[in-house]
Amino acid sequence: MHAPRTPSMIEPDLLMLAYRSGIFPMADSRDDPEIFWIEPRLRAILPLDGFHLSHSLARTLRRERYTVTCNAAFSDVMEACAAPRPTDRDADQEMENGDESGSWISHRIQASYENLHFLGHAHSLEVWRDEGGGHRELVGGLYGVGFERVFCGESMFSRATDSSKVALAYLVAALRLGGATLLDCQFMTPHLASLGAVEMPQKRYLALLQQAQSAAAGSETTAGVGGVAGDGVAVGAGTGVAGAALALPEAFAALFAEEGKASSPGKLIAQFLTQTS
Repeated sequence: MHAPRTPSMIEPDLLMLAYRSGIFPMADSRDDPEIFWIEPRLRAILPLDGFHLSHSLARTLRRERYTVTCNAAFSDVMEACAAPRPTDRDADQEMENGDESGSWISHRIQASYENLHFLGHAHSLEVWRDEGGGHRELVGGLYGVGFERVFCGESMFSRATDSSKVALAYLVAALRLGGATLLDCQFMTPHLASLGAVEMPQKRYLALLQQAQSAAAGSETTAGVGGVAGDGVAVGAGTGVAGAALALPEAFAALFAEEGKASSPGKLIAQFLTQTS
């Protein structure tokens, strides 16, 4: 595997510094070579203790309608997130608000995140549907950037009922088990609100971001780790990891490291989220 190369890529150190500072890039169109840096006045996060697992989503998970993988098709997920969306699509589409057509994911931005993926800082979850005959179709997924105890969700897509919700459920379970404390959703949407996301001023988000990056984030006495943040928002914490948090691929693998919890991955995820929501 070779790192994608393009002269217009955003330097990975700059991109990671932006995320660590609460800023992220967007573009005006798919072909726009320019980017602009966004620092929202209001920020959405999904508290890891507050994910809303509906009865219908739990049923979808338990029935094993889909198979979920991690980092198996990062570029394909980005392509799907950047593609135009049909007007009658499901509600479960975007991790963030902005331009829901996905056109803000320019070719330059895609190349930059593919490079971050190559370097181990950007990750994807893929949702597959079995089409028979050994063939499977990519019907949903999400991608984002991870560091310390933070995962910044960038975008998600859905081509089948509940497929991106399934990806998000797996993400929340993996982040909890891996020791993360902050899942950034950037902008609030009705879809994210229905899943438990909350909105806060950027200043409060920056405080949580700094806290999650600090060594003190591993302490049970730190506000917001398994408790309640200063504004009453329960931000949650990982349940199974002491010390440094696991990167998403390792946390995803850890979900299935212990046998006997459930008879299938989907049942395991539903059981885990039911117990910890």
